[in-house]
Amino acid sequence: MNVVVACFGNVLRADDGVGVVVAERLVSDPRLTGARVLDVGIGGMRLVQELLSGGVDLLLVVDAVDLGRTPGSVVVQRPDVLDVSTLSSDERRDALADTHLATPARALMMARGLGVLPETTLIVGVQTTDTDEPREGLSATTARAVPVLVDEVLRLIDEHRARSD
Repeated sequence: MNVVVACFGNVLRADDGVGVVVAERLVSDPRLTGARVLDVGIGGMRLVQELLSGGVDLLLVVDAVDLGRTPGSVVVQRPDVLDVSTLSSDERRDALADTHLATPARALMMARGLGVLPETTLIVGVQTTDTDEPREGLSATTARAVPVLVDEVLRLIDEHRARSD
């Protein structure tokens, strides 16, 4: 089974950098086996390029989310990915104009349009409140959620492997 964990985040925007911190923890976690961890930062094109290499069975996207939940809450959800083939040429051009694909939504939309988005794609997010502040470092609330995010990613990988065997 081929697993990619794509961690998004901007370390210069407070809690928005949570994905980068999770990537660092996952890479050094001895429980992680057989999965590729990508520190995507804000460049979702790297994820699309990785998916173009083919054969990815499970994609986990780690990022800060704003779903109106209690700060620090960890959530797992299937993303609702826009199918660009349903758009007109002008709408498609507008939707895909950012070649950096800075948000997970745009990167996933591009991957779907190229036919490389894995059937099992999940967002593993943490509810944050401090993503616009131009500063480095996570809030205490989000920092406490990092081990929970790491454990959730590892649990999802194990669960998917067990179903695939």
